[in-house]
Amino acid sequence: MYQDNFYPFYRNFQDPLFWEEERLQEREERLMRSFYPKTALELQRKVEEECDRLDYPGSFIYDEYPDKFMMEQVCRRIKGDMEMSQLRDDRRDDRRDGNLLDELIHVLLFQEMRRRRCRHGRCRRYF
Repeated sequence: MYQDNFYPFYRNFQDPLFWEEERLQEREERLMRSFYPKTALELQRKVEEECDRLDYPGSFIYDEYPDKFMMEQVCRRIKGDMEMSQLRDDRRDDRRDGNLLDELIHVLLFQEMRRRRCRHGRCRRYF
């Protein structure tokens, strides 16, 4: 009676609590991010903006093995944006170690990419 590729709508989503768990994880993540220091919070916002630009089908962030060179370019772009905003605000802190800032940008970018890749993979399984 049913075709091979046809599934009734009630069989597509067999775990109704899956989305509730996702919602709880997002709320927990927002809570933890609210504790970030001011600089890390601003960096996180810039990382999310950059990832929003890269969030499209076929993007390198969804490749099985993302290109390290492209990720380095994204990190440099974020650092440049951060330096420009600090120059505009005239709040430049010369005591900040540039290498530490680079490492923080890398960690935040890779964490955001991991989060988006996990969410993308989970959604693709159901649709």
